[in-house]
Amino acid sequence: MSVDRLAFREAMAHLGAAVNIITSDGVAGRAGMTASAVFSVTDEPPTVAVCINRSSRSEAVFRKNAVLCINTVSARQRDIAAVFAGATKCVPEERFDSGKWMTLATGAPVLEGAAAAFDGVVTTVVDKGTHAVFFVEVRAVAYQEEGGLVYFQRDFHPVGHFDHPDDTAMTQ
Repeated sequence: MSVDRLAFREAMAHLGAAVNIITSDGVAGRAGMTASAVFSVTDEPPTVAVCINRSSRSEAVFRKNAVLCINTVSARQRDIAAVFAGATKCVPEERFDSGKWMTLATGAPVLEGAAAAFDGVVTTVVDKGTHAVFFVEVRAVAYQEEGGLVYFQRDFHPVGHFDHPDDTAMTQ
């Protein structure tokens, strides 16, 4: 017996998750998108996973480049998250005009001021239904003591503390 697709989606809207901007750069070009389906897999070797809809333009770029940075958005970066989610109707090639970007180990764009950044290489991709699960072995991290942003009931909500005087001071 299967659960109704719309009922499942409605129930999932009540499962809060961190807002992340997933980025890549390489032979297939630069791409980025907002995603909330990100999770830690193991700390030996340090591995995270992200679920991407296979119909997304970014999915093919991520697959071919085989490097990703998972940028966990700080509460102050709500507008940047909206751009990468497509809410502003900005063309994908102009998304990186929002925010300041740097690189760490792989060349994937790292959002300066992100609550955390996990830069790594794609080691495995598993296709499941409409999505691809990218397993990313982390090669570099950056983070700061800054409140984050969660997606809950189809909207962004700040969490944590926000008294950090400089939202671009990241620890690597």
